[in-house]
Amino acid sequence: MTVIHPSSPPADGPHYGRFLRRVQAAFIDAIVILVAIFSAVFIAVTLNSDHLARTLGFSIAIGWLLYEPLLVALTGSTIGHYLCNLRVVDNRTGGNINFFKAVVRTVLKAVLGWLSFVTMATTRRHQAIHDLATRSTVQIRNLAQASPHHYRVEQIELSSAGMPSGVRRLIVIVHYLMVVFFLLGFVLLGLESADMVSAACRQKGRCSTSERIVLSTWFFAWLGVSVLCIVLGWRGRLIGARIARAGS
Repeated sequence: MTVIHPSSPPADGPHYGRFLRRVQAAFIDAIVILVAIFSAVFIAVTLNSDHLARTLGFSIAIGWLLYEPLLVALTGSTIGHYLCNLRVVDNRTGGNINFFKAVVRTVLKAVLGWLSFVTMATTRRHQAIHDLATRSTVQIRNLAQASPHHYRVEQIELSSAGMPSGVRRLIVIVHYLMVVFFLLGFVLLGLESADMVSAACRQKGRCSTSERIVLSTWFFAWLGVSVLCIVLGWRGRLIGARIARAGS
């Protein structure tokens, strides 16, 4: 007899694109846009026409602005999405999002950059910030053509009865972030005491190459640990706000 656990996601439910799969799609789209730009520049230089150069420049600028919103609204996918077997889905209708949402989604993604994807690890349907803002998800277009490492299913454990309240998780996350900030602050002071970073560098930004490398390493360590605290805290994995497991 097969036992179905309440926390197990339905096998026939939506399958959401993983972060790396979405990065691949964005990389392909960047290549498409760059190819279009370099092609326009090559044509303008070859024909040596100022009028043509202005026309092509204007066309490329408009095309770059409308590329993702227009394709996502009309077909659900950019070229990168399509080649990576992904599509953007409206949560309420199950179809394509409208053009206005597609514009908002593109602008948010451009402004926030990779930070927009942090929430993919803390949301049930693996949504980035620009997905949440437009009530959309990025799903696998054709599951028969997808490999298991291309997608994830809904993380229903994030809303299970054993999950601490959102307020409690936020309070615990803030406490952890404060601890990380103070600990890495002491590390920075230690680096200064060891003459690896000068006071002039830390306070006035007048740094040598070696000091910039040390500060960059410190910054990315702080950023990485902070993001890890946020992700683990929201998923109920930090002491103080842990998810209660069945039978515990």
